[in-house]
Amino acid sequence: MLSMANASFAVEAKGIKIRPAEMTAFECDATDCPDLFPPLVALAAYCQGETKIKGVNRLTHKESNRANSLQVEFGKMGVRIDVYDDVMIIRGGGKINGAGVHSHHDHRIAMACAVAALKAEGETTIEEAEAVKKSYPDFYDDLKKLGADVSLNSKIKFHE
Repeated sequence: MLSMANASFAVEAKGIKIRPAEMTAFECDATDCPDLFPPLVALAAYCQGETKIKGVNRLTHKESNRANSLQVEFGKMGVRIDVYDDVMIIRGGGKINGAGVHSHHDHRIAMACAVAALKAEGETTIEEAEAVKKSYPDFYDDLKKLGADVSLNSKIKFHE
């Protein structure tokens, strides 16, 4: 998906190098991999244009109704998401604002909001952020190791 979004990265023997780039909207079918929706929405939020992801019907019976959770929480950050039948449309490329968001007790929603917050303007607070413990207990520590300004307390805060 990164290639489809025109992201600038290179896989090397010592790791992956990522460079700033103007990313563009993409289309994909995530019907067979519904767990990818949250990170794809975080990616699409920073892509210019309308990203379309098929497979929304698979999101209803996860830890949260992920289609609804993504619409609500990314909406708080200024990202418009519409759902039509089985397709989610993310209107990206605008300013992403820091906001108070909620994980809906869903580890993937918490991580997607955290990733989107990394370049947002202003502070983001994620309520019930500890939901990440289900699949990636060291997620916030790893973000800090990468240079993110993360305050770990009862709520997770990301600072500008």
